[in-house]
Amino acid sequence: MNRFAPLCTGFKPAVSRREWLGSFGMGLGGIALAEMLGREAAAESAAAGLALPSGSNGGVLDAFHVAPKAKRVIYLFQSGGPSQIDLFDHKPLLVQKSGEQLPDSVRGGQRLTGMSGNQSSIPLVGSPFVFAQHGESGAWVSDLLPYTAKISDKLCFIKTMYTESINHGPGVTFMQSGSQIPGRPSIGAWLDYGLGNAQDDLPSFVVLLTKNKGGQPLMSHLWGSGFLPPTHQAVRFRSGADPVLYVNNPPGVSTENRRQLLDGLRQLHEHQFAGTPDTEITARINNYEMAFRMQASVPQVTDFSDEPQGVLDLYGPDAKDPGTFAANCLLARRLAERGVRFIQLYHQDWDHHGGLKGGIAREAKQTDQPAAALVQDLAQRGMLDDTLVVWGGEFGRTNYCQGLYKPGMDFGRDHHPRCFTIWMAGGGTKPGTTWGETCEYGYNIVKDGVHVHDFHATMLYLLGIDHERLTYKFQGRRYRLTDVHGKIIKGILA
Repeated sequence: MNRFAPLCTGFKPAVSRREWLGSFGMGLGGIALAEMLGREAAAESAAAGLALPSGSNGGVLDAFHVAPKAKRVIYLFQSGGPSQIDLFDHKPLLVQKSGEQLPDSVRGGQRLTGMSGNQSSIPLVGSPFVFAQHGESGAWVSDLLPYTAKISDKLCFIKTMYTESINHGPGVTFMQSGSQIPGRPSIGAWLDYGLGNAQDDLPSFVVLLTKNKGGQPLMSHLWGSGFLPPTHQAVRFRSGADPVLYVNNPPGVSTENRRQLLDGLRQLHEHQFAGTPDTEITARINNYEMAFRMQASVPQVTDFSDEPQGVLDLYGPDAKDPGTFAANCLLARRLAERGVRFIQLYHQDWDHHGGLKGGIAREAKQTDQPAAALVQDLAQRGMLDDTLVVWGGEFGRTNYCQGLYKPGMDFGRDHHPRCFTIWMAGGGTKPGTTWGETCEYGYNIVKDGVHVHDFHATMLYLLGIDHERLTYKFQGRRYRLTDVHGKIIKGILA
């Protein structure tokens, strides 16, 4: 694949890029120079409001249909499937009909998971939480999310997301890579491949996980590069003394010693590359060099001592506790300020098959204030207009009770892929908007459904990318994030 023209879908070179570089004596030094020039071109074009693929030096612009509205994405992924019925999708009919059976005409023969598919009874159950309309937009939000309710006029709610995935593994993988099967590049990897990295001392794709969470496991393929070159995978920041593993020097090794070591390794890798040209070798060099530069940048970006107390208070009492969702939201803003293009936060434990009342209240309390604070903080700094913030999980929850139901008892909800809610803010989305409509039972979409591929296509559009042109040839086929599907949700665009 021609990395210098990653978006050129019809070009097929007679000589590989590695062979061409070698024949002109460019070697790895030439690659480094070209990458540097590509970053400079990307920075200049971004300043002019035009996206540019890294390394292209202005040669391939046909995939960039318009000047991008968003320069970066902060994706607040709520793993486990938050219940839209109890957070955003107000359905008073369910409260009236609690205990009655889900009508066959509403279910329409949809397959259920093995956890509730064998129930002899499928009783409807309304939300035990109180809903109200908020802001000038009149958005419905439950009392579980008071901070989100206050910023509802800045948000674009999509009530009609849907997916084919009915279980967590395929569902999360689908939302993060456009495929239910692990092995495809993640969203951030696609963006790093297509847009490149505009700065030197931090990666363009960073992942943050809320510490001490349970629920469904999160695997590294969710932020991996798949069949793209490995330089495009995410760097995970952790809580603790060493936010990025193996960046700091081991005891007894000075910065000068490490620099000499890396110089020696580079020479060995260049020798290896001359005999066996392989992108794995260049990726290894790039990763070593990035790690060396991050020795200074990572401590700086993770040190909150320069944050005013008012900002810390905005994010809540957990903001100074590394690894909490609040601290990760604040860190995401700091990373965005420093040019990181895609920042992925994962927060687990939304999988409430039982004990929903206490479980969803706990997760809402941990995430509501920090997520709202992030949107407010970005807006106050003039960054929300060109930062796309996304909140949502892999699917929703059923309108019926999993297991037995008795009035007043605690209960759970099963997985529901037919309709669920996410929200987006900034980055060219239309604030104060509610998109789509579900039926009065909250079970089916009746207007303006949004598939996972549509969601991805729209995200790329907001970043200035034509999702049909961002492709990579692998095993004889050109792949893309949206596979062979996807349409832009024009009704949510500002």
